[in-house]
Amino acid sequence: MIQIETPKKKLQRQISNTLEVWSDDKKEKKLYIILLSLHGLVRGENMELGRDSDTGGQIKYVVELARALAKMPGVYRVDLFTRQISSPEIDWSYGEPTEMLTQGVDNDNDNTGESSGAYIIRIPFGPRDKYLEKELLWPHIQEFVDGALAHILNMSKVLGEQVGNGQPVWPYVIHGHYADAGDSAALLSGALNVPMVLTGHSLGRNKLEQLLKQGRQSWEDINSTYKIMRRIEAEELSLDAAELVITSTRQEIDEQWGLYDGFDVKLEKVLRARDRRGVNCHGRYMPRMAVIPPGMDFSNVVVQDDGPEVEGDLSQLTRGADGSSPKTLPTIWLDVMRFFTNPHKPMILALSRPDPKKNITTLLKAFGECRSLRKLANLAAAHGLPMVATKNGGPVDINRALNNGLLVDPHDHQAIADALLKLLSEKNLWHECRNNGLKNIHLFSWPEHCRTYLTRVAACRMRYPQWQTNNPEDNVDVEESFNDSLKDVQDMSLRLSIDGDLAGASGGGNGLDVQDQVKRVLSKIRKQDSGSSNDNILLDNVPNKYPLLRRRRWLIVIALDSYDSNGAPDNKLIEIIQKIVKGVQLDPQSGRVTGFAFSTAMTMQETIEFLALGNVSVSEFDVVICSSGSEVYYPGVNTEDGKLLPDHDYEVHIDYRWGVEGLKSTICKLMNASEGEEDNEKAYSPIEEDLKSSNAHCISYKIKDLSKARKVDELRQKLRMRGLRCHPMYCRGSSRMHVIPLLASRAQALRYLFVRWRLNVANMYVILGETGDTDYEEMISGTHKTIIMKGVVSKGSEELLRGTGSYQRDDIVPNESSLIAYINETTEENIANALKQLSKSGGM
Repeated sequence: MIQIETPKKKLQRQISNTLEVWSDDKKEKKLYIILLSLHGLVRGENMELGRDSDTGGQIKYVVELARALAKMPGVYRVDLFTRQISSPEIDWSYGEPTEMLTQGVDNDNDNTGESSGAYIIRIPFGPRDKYLEKELLWPHIQEFVDGALAHILNMSKVLGEQVGNGQPVWPYVIHGHYADAGDSAALLSGALNVPMVLTGHSLGRNKLEQLLKQGRQSWEDINSTYKIMRRIEAEELSLDAAELVITSTRQEIDEQWGLYDGFDVKLEKVLRARDRRGVNCHGRYMPRMAVIPPGMDFSNVVVQDDGPEVEGDLSQLTRGADGSSPKTLPTIWLDVMRFFTNPHKPMILALSRPDPKKNITTLLKAFGECRSLRKLANLAAAHGLPMVATKNGGPVDINRALNNGLLVDPHDHQAIADALLKLLSEKNLWHECRNNGLKNIHLFSWPEHCRTYLTRVAACRMRYPQWQTNNPEDNVDVEESFNDSLKDVQDMSLRLSIDGDLAGASGGGNGLDVQDQVKRVLSKIRKQDSGSSNDNILLDNVPNKYPLLRRRRWLIVIALDSYDSNGAPDNKLIEIIQKIVKGVQLDPQSGRVTGFAFSTAMTMQETIEFLALGNVSVSEFDVVICSSGSEVYYPGVNTEDGKLLPDHDYEVHIDYRWGVEGLKSTICKLMNASEGEEDNEKAYSPIEEDLKSSNAHCISYKIKDLSKARKVDELRQKLRMRGLRCHPMYCRGSSRMHVIPLLASRAQALRYLFVRWRLNVANMYVILGETGDTDYEEMISGTHKTIIMKGVVSKGSEELLRGTGSYQRDDIVPNESSLIAYINETTEENIANALKQLSKSGGM
């Protein structure tokens, strides 16, 4: 006897060949899942679908996905992040910070905490009192990222207390929906070092291609209207960072994602095969693609035995279930009925939004030109009905699973008419398609969708912050405890040691215990505050096991990219640093608990030597971010041999997808070749590797011929096409090119400090010039406060950032923001006033 394999068994067999299918025995897990859907009006009940082009099917999908995931075994909490909007133009509910979608599945279990379930979390970003179309949200993306990061860190701690045995419960996955959320998910994934999943829903390159074919708008008009190039770059960045890309159909993979620099179907298969065999891929990577059709709720499906009758009974629609009292029909029914001369005939139902690409006109043409079809049925489907659908895209996958209809060429109106007529006239075929659909429809249910989803996500490379079991707050030694006890009385002057006063705290021979030492130092501080001339005493210059950064309330980040024509730091920079310090000191309250950071493209050794020219020690800074964000140092942290060492946790954090050897050889070929000759080596090279400035996570090159240097977006495109994921940039007045890991940057380093030491990004003040290195724009946006000093940086590297046909600065940086202040003349008073101005938006 031959056993026929059902579609469900076939699907499970295909998955189980390589993956462990998610099952009920996972219920002991306590997973925290994050979904992102930034634009539109998102709420759980009474969705305003169709209110505008941004509030459509994606909104319904993500809300239902959040609910369905929260009901799965092993999932503890699901947060759906979106934008918070408080505007008189829209309902008040969109301004609520939190909305519960569903409670956790085990709410009666004593082991389940009160935070389980699915929630909508609304993050304020962009103008607080204005609803914006998705095309206008791009400059505010980093604000969303910082706000979301704050919530995630707080929630990870709460969940740790409830179900994590005191350890933070990090997100299991961050899933971005659409390009803007993909961009955000890439940054959040990088900051938290957790896996990212992407669903595009619709893609920019495909949209651009279709709009150009229509010929109604020029490329410039399309880009201006839809911000299409910014959207495409967000999608490319999403491919760089994603572990998994979920699509609804195979056609999306082959014909839509295949248009992108960052994905190639053939290369993906090759790299996957090499990885399975343990062969070195030299840093090249392609994200995995998985077809998982959207789920549906079939809880209300009622199977009826009715077939397609030419003469139906309209009374069934109007009478109650017992056949007596008539139902109350929706008011729209009267409007629909007036279009039918014979409403008893079966209907041909078409469901779509009124969009030209949905091909409604061809259906109307097919119906209108076929007399036999018009006689059999009416024209104006969820389940239980046969379908006639396009032989392209999603219906191909659906029909393969359900075998519930006929597929046709969507542009052939005669083929459409023939298929409809065939289904309506052949009763056996109609019943066969209908029964097949009803029998297998649960393959497309939400539980089945979530089971496949979790199976695929579980196969991703699971990542999480490596320091979660090494919480410094639980392991503070006596010396550090003493030092931290002074956190509210820190002096902000340039830092001189008082080791003699603190010797007893670390075992000195004066016989005083720690309590006595604290009293003695506090007494000395009171004398300072009462007018003592000794105002250069530093209380936190004692070496610590952990940086005092974690005890700071605010952080001043000096990121002025001021260099001469040779790439050497400008001598005036030290004077400006000193003015900044004194400007902060003008506010005695802020000076007590404020730290300093120096962020630069220079190496740590170059930074030490440069500061020494002005008799400034690097230990004046709580943290130094070097080599364009590829290294992080804490000068005040004690080491065994007294040498400054980079943060090892940060090195591990940014090592993701870092293929240094593959990058070196590829960059050499690309920079030495003309357009179209990328695989040819030339005798002359416009760049030269700068070994002195390179480190394990930064390949540094000297630019010998600036005229032959490729723009950043062009170089990034060429690297993406080869499966190489990194962050290339020009720096030091265009005298250097740095290539660093995808997750590394000066902006992301600040978020790392937030995650690692819980110093909120919103409490950081970043000081920049009017121009800078090509990562300069990333440093402006976000919830941190930005001070831009005019006339300080004479030459940046931004001319090498973008070529023609790329997105523009306005798509990255907001034109106006209460978080940005400008200084026309660098004086201590102007710096203090700028800090005061920004503090009104939250902070000092």
